Amino acid sequence: MSERKISALIVDDEVLGRDLIRHMLRPHPAVHVVAECADGEKALAAIRRHRPDLVFLDIQMPKLNGLALLQRLGAEDRPLIVFITAYDAYAIKAFEAQALDYLLKPFDQERFDQMLARAGHRLAQLAAASLGQDLRSMLAAHPATPADPPRVPAMRPSETVFAERVVVKASGRVFFVGVAEIDWLEASGNYVALHVAGRTHLVHETMAAMEARLNPAHFVRIHRSTIVKVDRIKELRPHFNGEYNVLLKDGTQLKLSRGQIGQAKAALGLD
Repeated sequence: MSERKISALIVDDEVLGRDLIRHMLRPHPAVHVVAECADGEKALAAIRRHRPDLVFLDIQMPKLNGLALLQRLGAEDRPLIVFITAYDAYAIKAFEAQALDYLLKPFDQERFDQMLARAGHRLAQLAAASLGQDLRSMLAAHPATPADPPRVPAMRPSETVFAERVVVKASGRVFFVGVAEIDWLEASGNYVALHVAGRTHLVHETMAAMEARLNPAHFVRIHRSTIVKVDRIKELRPHFNGEYNVLLKDGTQLKLSRGQIGQAKAALGLD
């Protein structure tokens, strides 16, 4: 995994469980354990105090179990969560809570290493998205000086300018993704995931704000958490309960909710 430093918290009510995580972390010196906790209440306090990047979280614990702990955390306080447990019954609830991973005991070093690689990649994406947001804020805070190229005339209120590019960052560099290159977008917590030619970039922005920047002649919302570029849609396939599956030209299949059918059909010229 990358040499980026990662702060981690280990939460397990069993000493052997905490020892196992520390043992598996030995080949990964970039991960620094900031604290260990044996119950959910102490873990909640430790998360708020240390603000770790990553939490290895047992589910069944005294005082406050792992799933209940997540419900007590606001979005701004939530680190990446990896559930580590001997019970498979909680897997669906764990992913509904947007956990990064779910390690079912017993697991081996290879499986643990794969999880850490995913964590490192996700943290790099989040850092890049945050930097992109900072860059946009910086540009907005520094208006053009007389030395800058002349501004275009102010538009009438009826006119709207839509974004032509989005600021993102990957592999340590800030760059721009052309809006025309985006295949589809989805909400991801406090971020929007841009899907571009098989790659995904996270942008620190709400879905509503991003939608407002996109030309509705070219993009259509098909679900509360999904927006698609119209010319990437290959076909609509009836699903059930009045819903459709949207098949994109690259083979991606997405859900078209009943509430968005009218808007989607209008965008596709099917009215």
